[in-house]
Amino acid sequence: MVAASGSGVQALELASQKDRLFAYPAVLSSSDGGAYRVIDYREMRDINGRDAVPERRVDGRYISTGVRRAQQDLALQTKAGTVRHVAVGKTEGASAIVLYLHGQGGNRRQGVDDFTFGGNFNRIKNLMAKSGGLYLSPDFSDFEARGAQEIAALIAYYAERSPDARVFVACGSMGGALCWRLAQDRVTADRLGGLLLLGSMWNDAFLQSPAFAERVPVFFGHGSEDRVFPVGNQEAFFRKIRSSAKGYPARFVRFESGTHGTPIRMSDWRETLNWMLAQP
Repeated sequence: MVAASGSGVQALELASQKDRLFAYPAVLSSSDGGAYRVIDYREMRDINGRDAVPERRVDGRYISTGVRRAQQDLALQTKAGTVRHVAVGKTEGASAIVLYLHGQGGNRRQGVDDFTFGGNFNRIKNLMAKSGGLYLSPDFSDFEARGAQEIAALIAYYAERSPDARVFVACGSMGGALCWRLAQDRVTADRLGGLLLLGSMWNDAFLQSPAFAERVPVFFGHGSEDRVFPVGNQEAFFRKIRSSAKGYPARFVRFESGTHGTPIRMSDWRETLNWMLAQP
């Protein structure tokens, strides 16, 4: 779906996919002109009331499994090595490209699991397939230089086949180490349309990165009770970004009482990506 932006430039807008079911619960507070929001998260409602089997199988209302027809399990040979990945949607001529990079102990299958995390991965698969886009969930060797090289090679391969597509990288937990490494790579940064940090980490080096210089939008989703990466540190980093460059496109959604995995379950893919797509 294409919509006109305020500047008259045509911008992609992702098609709807169960928007009412995935809309944020009540906003408890908001600041920075809406860039920072605190969301009312409740485990009994948002896990037990949403899943047929809590944390294992979402209620069927939240998913549309027909998208599996557009899903492929692939292996790409690159100079960085073989990159196994699952692709959903158009592998050439895509309108936009979204990657999900898992955290410690995960693999490429996590990002395409239809039933876990409240059906939120099924939603992003459907959003991209319906919008003529491409969704990728890869394996990688580590969260260091080698893993970043593998993901950069994967991005380069698909970006060359979809030259008009912006690339959005979502990083869960420890996967954030790769988000920040990719931001330092000038070639990759030129292709980025946004970074999404989901229950993840901060990195002050981002403020000197090519991605920061190019004002690549950044989204932070974080649970207030995250014991792996304390929310206060991530909030401080968000404010540092905002204060370092006037009007920098950064957003923060704090899920009040949420834990480490809450942002992967609760972050609104469509709202966030449409905001990023609308940026100049």
